[in-house]
Amino acid sequence: MIEVYTDGASKGNPGKSGIGIVFKSSTIYEEHSFQIGIYSNHEAEFHAVIKALELCKEKYPNEVLSFRSDSKVVVDTIEKEFTKNKDYLPLLEQIQQLSSHFPLFFIKWIPEKQNQQADRLAREIIREEN
Repeated sequence: MIEVYTDGASKGNPGKSGIGIVFKSSTIYEEHSFQIGIYSNHEAEFHAVIKALELCKEKYPNEVLSFRSDSKVVVDTIEKEFTKNKDYLPLLEQIQQLSSHFPLFFIKWIPEKQNQQADRLAREIIREEN
């Protein structure tokens, strides 16, 4: 099982956005960060989950995935498999499609304090110049 910590950050809302991803297991520790363009903070949080799933599909295709996020909006949307927000719907559908490739995928909400590494990565990348 791989624990995957994700976070998104935006400079402005919407604004320049970045994501941070941390993979942890008994044999793995990886940090990733990406600039993703102009998004709202919530959209950046969704994009962090999407990018993490894409990386897992490439690197760890048969693993059980335990995602953690400090975004209640993202976790609730994924767990309920529903959103009224038309901007989040295609993001949810992409997450559902990507997560279907794994034997088991689940996500849980964690306090910001437990997500500091992914948060740091997301914030650092938006401070960088392109």
